[in-house]
Amino acid sequence: MTTLGTGVLRVRHWLRDHPLALDAALALTVLMAMIIGSFAHPGAGEGRSFGTRAPAVSGLLLMVSGAVALIWRRRNPLAVLAVTAGLTVIELVRSDPPAPVVMSTVIALFTVAARTDRPTAWRVGLLTVAALTAAAMLFGPAPWYSQENFGVFAWTGLAGAAGEAVRSRRAFVDAIRERAERAERTRDEEARRRVAEERLRIARDLHDVVAHHIALVNVQAGVAAHVMDRRPDQAKEALAHVREASRSALDELRATVGLLRQSGDPAAPTEPAPGLAVLDALVDTVRRAGLPVEVACTDRRPPLPAAVDLAAYRVIQEALTNVRKHAGPGAKAEVSVVRVGATAEITVIDNGSGGGCDGDGGGHGLLGMRERVTALGGTLTAGPRYGGGFRVHAILPVEARTAESGKPGAAGRTGEDT
Repeated sequence: MTTLGTGVLRVRHWLRDHPLALDAALALTVLMAMIIGSFAHPGAGEGRSFGTRAPAVSGLLLMVSGAVALIWRRRNPLAVLAVTAGLTVIELVRSDPPAPVVMSTVIALFTVAARTDRPTAWRVGLLTVAALTAAAMLFGPAPWYSQENFGVFAWTGLAGAAGEAVRSRRAFVDAIRERAERAERTRDEEARRRVAEERLRIARDLHDVVAHHIALVNVQAGVAAHVMDRRPDQAKEALAHVREASRSALDELRATVGLLRQSGDPAAPTEPAPGLAVLDALVDTVRRAGLPVEVACTDRRPPLPAAVDLAAYRVIQEALTNVRKHAGPGAKAEVSVVRVGATAEITVIDNGSGGGCDGDGGGHGLLGMRERVTALGGTLTAGPRYGGGFRVHAILPVEARTAESGKPGAAGRTGEDT
């Protein structure tokens, strides 16, 4: 059943994508129905008999012409209706009994009613029904009260009504779909508006908490520093106020930030930020991944400032990652960390053949390294080496500029993945 259902869905999708093929198949089906119906002869008093007559050549040509016209029923439904109705009138007037060319008109009228607006469908439908019925009753060979003439009226009227019902259903479904899409857009806009309002409220609360309590801490700390030597008791009181204000600030910040945390969120990491102190562990990890690495470092004492230490670690980490991903098989890397006066120079080179970088690709590794180094007041250069391989060279000031290190993307960024 599953295979059968899948096959039916594929056929439906194919026919939906190829409407001309569907209309051709429908035209062939209508033609076969008309030809089969043309062998039936309405006998007086003895009902219909099948096979007692054969369609004339002219009637066969009219049936074929009407069926062929149905192939273009979607592209120009009114023109197809006019052609099939004209062919039907000719057959109703000249033949006794007429061939069922009216079948093509029924399909064409249904298409007009289903694919046009309601006023057009009513006007065209009434005109077609009246014209065919009048032609059959007034000019046909059978008496005006014959059941064949009333059959023409019934079938054409039924076709118009069915097409109108299909058009109304399509309009109803489209209206429901449009209403659902509009409701979805409205819901998204409302959600974004509420998020913006909540962010503004939280930002206002954080500003009030920080501004108020930090101002108190600043004032009381100044008082304590001023009277520390002459009036220790008053200095202790001021420090107690500092402690109380800082505790209140922490409590309010914790409560405010807690509103942003959901029950399933992971706990914040408590380990310190990585630096050159754990460079050996990083190199060991890279070596275990299959990339030989040699390290040359000068004395790491005194340690680098936290922001510079983190930036140096991230530069080495990103450079080794690029070497492992892009340098190709058999590549080797060398890492050098040298303190030169008030700067620290970090160099990572490799002898690979694949470029060892993503500077021209879709990654953001080199861009992230350059932004991190520049934010601390340093410089970074990266490019191919003469003779093959790639070189990354960063110069970091030992004393990072405080004003710039507070910019977004300075010390707060933990490295970009390629």
